[in-house]
Amino acid sequence: MNTKKDNIILVGLMGAGKTTIGRLLAKRMGKRFVDSDHEIEARTGVTIPVIFEIEGEAGFRKREAMVIEDLARESGLVMATGGGAVLSAENRRALQAGGFVVYLCAPPELLYARTRNDRNRPLLQVKDPLGRLRELFVQRDPLYREVADMVIDASSHSANAAVQLLLRMHQSAGAVCPESHPSSETP
Repeated sequence: MNTKKDNIILVGLMGAGKTTIGRLLAKRMGKRFVDSDHEIEARTGVTIPVIFEIEGEAGFRKREAMVIEDLARESGLVMATGGGAVLSAENRRALQAGGFVVYLCAPPELLYARTRNDRNRPLLQVKDPLGRLRELFVQRDPLYREVADMVIDASSHSANAAVQLLLRMHQSAGAVCPESHPSSETP
């Protein structure tokens, strides 16, 4: 394994499967699962939509940075991050230093199908949520790739298949070049 901590950190847009895959992976690896968004809610005692309502996105991002920094210092975790965690260069550095980073990539159309009825997604409470997901994908895809040790096409793998692939690649190589693996194709 590489010299980074033994954490596995999942990044990607909302609806990519970070929490679902993270829980399965943690169970298989005997690690603790933590979702950074849930950790923010636990620390503040309110939901993310309430934080957005009171403090705006900037206030939420400050809280997110503190949680990411704290969690990245720990060991023995599988961490699912919020979709916007990569927006901050500080967060990207913490994520890269904190573990093996996996980008779960999926097309905006699939993400929309998965999230369209979820009212706990403040960034999608707009007139055109699919259009918003497309904008977020264009903005964030390069940042996810920048921090990733591995990219998994989350649209062509079930959660269990993604976990199996991730386990194989993580155990055999440590850091994997996303461009060299057929499962790393972008949708």
